[in-house]
Amino acid sequence: MKVLYSCLSKSWGGMEMFAITAAQILIRRGIETHILCAANSRIEEESLKRGLTVHTVNSSGSFSLSAVRQLRKLIKSQNYSLIHTQASKDLWVLVPALKAAASPIPLFLTKQVGSYIVKKDLLHKFLYNRLTVAFAISEVIRTNLLDTCPLTPEKIELLHNGTDTSRFDPDKFDKYKVRKEFGVPGSGIAAGMLARFSPGKGHEEFIEAASVLSKKYPDLYFLIVGEASRGEEAYAESIKKLAAESGARNIIFTGYRSDTPDVLAALDIFVFPSHSEAFGIALVEAMSMAKPAVCSAADGVLDIVVDNETGLLFEKKNAKDLELKLEQLVKSKDLRERLGVNARKRAIAMFDMEYLTDRVISFYNKFTSTHSYL
Repeated sequence: MKVLYSCLSKSWGGMEMFAITAAQILIRRGIETHILCAANSRIEEESLKRGLTVHTVNSSGSFSLSAVRQLRKLIKSQNYSLIHTQASKDLWVLVPALKAAASPIPLFLTKQVGSYIVKKDLLHKFLYNRLTVAFAISEVIRTNLLDTCPLTPEKIELLHNGTDTSRFDPDKFDKYKVRKEFGVPGSGIAAGMLARFSPGKGHEEFIEAASVLSKKYPDLYFLIVGEASRGEEAYAESIKKLAAESGARNIIFTGYRSDTPDVLAALDIFVFPSHSEAFGIALVEAMSMAKPAVCSAADGVLDIVVDNETGLLFEKKNAKDLELKLEQLVKSKDLRERLGVNARKRAIAMFDMEYLTDRVISFYNKFTSTHSYL
């Protein structure tokens, strides 16, 4: 089996990181896997760092005749068994290239982000009819696909994103490594969120809750981990200004961190205040690290967290409710430990990448040939 794994996005976030992780696991399973990405993109840079075979086109997911020609040549020369894309925009390049190459190979789409645009016109029917299977990463995305795309229920499969639970294992990391770096005492309680600086991620509510709780609990620390997305630097600065003006104590902006397991190890409470998230890889990683979470009760989060069993849910955009739920965990070490233990169990059972890769490969086998590649 030979797979072309496509993600033509020029951004850098959960979808792009997941594409690289998924490709690496397929390679580990003995499946030759190449990355298709936009030239000069962050995903190209990161894929090359990891030693992956990378092909680039001059497109970021919109139709481009030159990109179609580049991809047609690649498809005809490489003899791929299938193509799997993580971005629906990639279809504008992938489908014309497959048609031009007269290639019958399967085409899979993992739908990572919902859309509010109904795409059931003739042109979109042309694109989506070429799909073999569309994977929805959560129930809200499955519903969104049916509502907005020309797909029948039979062409849609629920397939969550996941993480490497053997890597994100709390027993393998030092709780105090990152704490020492930022001056968080071992006796303190650290609550943190990991998200790019982008509207809708819930930074405002997190800071508002922190401004109240930090006055009541002097030993409570708040870590805000992440960097601005391209073009959103001004928004990131506005969040830092908001924090400075809020009067909140012990707020620490760490910037971008590649050592995610070390950062999560340092936390006592993980906070996921996003207003609308199709899924939430950072949340699954935190659960795998046995961290109790306080999360917005919205969209893909509801596929991940079981309220009062693996975490606590609060009303989205409601900083007061976030504050109250956070305080429950701050006040009770027993509750933190119970939710954390349950969170790791759920992560291993439902969101482990090896388990999810087994499911993906079963679909690959089903649609590529009568031969099994396992």
